This record gives sequence, structure tokens and C-alpha cells, in this order.
Amino acid sequence: MEIKLVRPSLDESIERCCHLSEKPRFLLDFFRRPEVAEALSAERLERFIGVIYRPEIERLSHYAHVELASQFDAYVWFYETHAVALLPAEARDRRVPDTFPIGF
Repeated sequence: MEIKLVRPSLDESIERCCHLSEKPRFLLDFFRRPEVAEALSAERLERFIGVIYRPEIERLSHYAHVELASQFDAYVWFYETHAVALLPAEARDRRVPDTFPIGF
């Protein structure tokens, strides 16, 4: 496991808009608040970071153009998050294969 620092978001991204709000966390409920969905209906870049993060090709490999309100019923923003920590060996169930739930 490797913990990496993430580069600042691109200026034209959804993440940058959320960052500029200066709120530590919030929920955008597009389903219950159609006016919020309408206000955020323009296409913007959204960053996706999963198991692999490649900062050297970040724009190409981790961003896509999306319409946030069309993609999700709601959107949760956290200004800061932390890496997930591996459970101690004694807390892990050794009977479950590493490939669960796929099972290969």
C-alpha cells in the first residue's frame, strides 16, 4: 500500500467549485432539490481516483466531462479525507479470499 498526496484540482472541475465554497463538507441533493440540479446542470470536469493514481498523466487518466446532476441523485463533498488503513492481521477473516466478491 502506498499513500499519495493528490494534486490540486483543475480550475474547470467540479472539485474546484466545491473547494472554492470553503465548506468542510456538504450534500447536494439533486433529487429533492431540482433547483440545485438545474443550477449545476452545466458540463464540467470530474476527477476520479481509484486504486491507481497517476499524477503525471492525471488530466488524461483521472478526469472526464460529466453533468453532475444527470449522473447522481446526490453528491457528497468532503474538503479533506484520509487514506484507508489496513485492518490488523488478527482482525481480518482469513477464510475470505483476497479476490472476494469476484472469486477468481
